[in-house]
Amino acid sequence: MTDDLLEYLARWGARTDDVLDRVRAETAVMPSAQMQVTADQGALIELLVRLIGARDALEVGTFTGYSAICIARGLAEGGRLTCLELEAERAEIAQRNLEAAGVADRVEIRVGPAAESLEAMAATPAFDFAFIDADKTGYPEYYELVLARMRPGGLILLDNMLQQGRVVTQETDNARTLHALNERIHADERVDMAMTVSADGLTFVRVR
Repeated sequence: MTDDLLEYLARWGARTDDVLDRVRAETAVMPSAQMQVTADQGALIELLVRLIGARDALEVGTFTGYSAICIARGLAEGGRLTCLELEAERAEIAQRNLEAAGVADRVEIRVGPAAESLEAMAATPAFDFAFIDADKTGYPEYYELVLARMRPGGLILLDNMLQQGRVVTQETDNARTLHALNERIHADERVDMAMTVSADGLTFVRVR
């Protein structure tokens, strides 16, 4: 991907609005700006949520709320999104952005460690859609905890599964963890799966 092609994708790959543009711009100057999904990825997420007619959605790792806005906008009428965010400050920023986008009424943000929040939920089929985009070393645990709470036919998306190519060289803890998870998902007969090169690697998991 050249800089020119990335710029083209940013211009034509997604329909955004003033709220999403502001969230993206304000987040871009934050120390952890690389955690934000790209505009085209947000558009893809919203489209997928619409395509499967999701009513009950889950997000593990909310950051400043860009992807949460996209998920919430894609939900079927009466739908609900539950967001899990570790840091209270980020949750407050996300809440403000959700309110500005007009979707706060269908979103609940739970603050604290994601694994604890997931374990506090009944391990029964409750969600049609889930997006996992949190601390990478926690992904294996999040995958199992989320999978146990998905309805048959539900869709899980896992972000950053290629680690900018480091899953090949495995020179970091994150890369080693995600490589092992990639192997596990590839062999997991409970699901259908496909890994794509969208953004930094986006894995699609459909619960059988």
